[in-house]
Amino acid sequence: MPESPDSQAGPGLVSLVGAGPGDPGLITVKAMNRLRAADAVVYDRLSDPGLLAQARPDAEMFDAGKDPGDVRMTQDEINALLVKLSSAGKSVCRLKGGDPFVFGRGGEEALALSKHGLPFEVVPGVTSSIAAAAYAGIPITHRGVSTSFTVVTGSEDPAKPDSQLNWDALAALPGTLVFLMGWRALPAITRELISRSASPDRPAALVQWGTTPKQRSVTGTLENIAEVGKAAGFGSPVAVVIGDVVGLRDGIAWFDNKPLFSKRVLITRTRSQASRLRTELESTGADCVEFPAISIVPVADPSLLDGALKNLGDYDWVTISSSNGARGLRARMDVLGMDGRAFANVKVAAVGPATGVTVREELGVTPDLVPEEYVSDAVLRDMKALGMDGKRVLVIGSDIGRDVLPDGLQALGAAVDRVVGYETHRPDNSRVQLAAAFEDPGIDITTFTSSSGVDNLVDLAGGPDLINRTVTAAMGAITAERAQERGLRVDIVASERTMKSLATAIVEHFKNGEPDA
Repeated sequence: MPESPDSQAGPGLVSLVGAGPGDPGLITVKAMNRLRAADAVVYDRLSDPGLLAQARPDAEMFDAGKDPGDVRMTQDEINALLVKLSSAGKSVCRLKGGDPFVFGRGGEEALALSKHGLPFEVVPGVTSSIAAAAYAGIPITHRGVSTSFTVVTGSEDPAKPDSQLNWDALAALPGTLVFLMGWRALPAITRELISRSASPDRPAALVQWGTTPKQRSVTGTLENIAEVGKAAGFGSPVAVVIGDVVGLRDGIAWFDNKPLFSKRVLITRTRSQASRLRTELESTGADCVEFPAISIVPVADPSLLDGALKNLGDYDWVTISSSNGARGLRARMDVLGMDGRAFANVKVAAVGPATGVTVREELGVTPDLVPEEYVSDAVLRDMKALGMDGKRVLVIGSDIGRDVLPDGLQALGAAVDRVVGYETHRPDNSRVQLAAAFEDPGIDITTFTSSSGVDNLVDLAGGPDLINRTVTAAMGAITAERAQERGLRVDIVASERTMKSLATAIVEHFKNGEPDA
């Protein structure tokens, strides 16, 4: 468990942390460290679920989100909560969208803590006033076009008599104007600027959900941008960018030109494995929805696995079918006080390069056999060449693993013991989670990385119909075959059983202009 930034007795340190504009990859290293180490996390409504998942499993989580018509906590209540948690000696990550001091009311929270003599720090974040424009292909400054930019709150009513905004000065500024939280007041904002001599033809842009796969951008003029946004169905959160730099978007737009931009992809994989595929797909612009169709858990009764480990010297070969199998062995070896030396007199075969890497990392053992293909048939082919007649082989797999490998080894004359190294369970509330994933705006692409994942998802969906409304992608021929057996239409098959190969195959499918499901 990572050490808290404030592990001393007494009040806990409150870190006012900027989470960035939406893309979880834009959080700073220091901010991530504070999030992972905190005893308690107090987060805003736009906090990315992937970031919240980085908190410690035992961390207290507090939803302090504020939305029009839905205020979970008032600002005074948030201030009081931070004071209470710090006074109790807990290290706190106050996770705020963008930057804590850019319309984030972080200053109010800092003053509340200071008033009570409690320790705090500020961890700046990337503000959406810059990032949303950048992801839309709009540089808010550009030589010869704009040498300054002004960030303005859009939540203040332009018509109120005691406005703190100098509308005459804003209308006369030659640089770029960026209004945050300004969607609801946009018609009034544009009217106010035009009435104060700003040109109605001045270029303007709206960026909704900036830096995320849900990002949408439209351009127009100061006079018509509110109507353009309304016609496009825009809604909060929106960054409003006004100035000549908007005209540069046509030549610079990059994020929304990615091959899978705005495509919603359902990833059916265990959580730890889903993150790898998610990273590959998000780099191509996809909006990923992680659905753990199965979860990997230790074996309920480890007696057989423990017995096999204690008697490894009785075997000629140990075959490990997946990275999960290697991790299952590692967990039991730790309990038994064993290390890689236990494999000194036995040869190890790993199904595929990824499993081979995990065997080296988890067990401290270099496999003797690692076929390039991620299938049991490849292991059987190579082991047949080595001669298996009369050999004793231990096969480590899952509780629902296929029998291809043990049956094939027996056919080669080996004496085989098949032992379960890990179990696969269906997470609680899976049906509810799946139904929610397919609701508006729905799923464009469904991915499968294993036969067990196919079976679990089809069972949860009550058949193939719901899934067949999407483009389906399978990692490898065996997974594709199982999907077809369960009534699924398979549109994409990765040539190799790797996350990168699957992501590449999906990109190529859409690059080639294949029709959506």
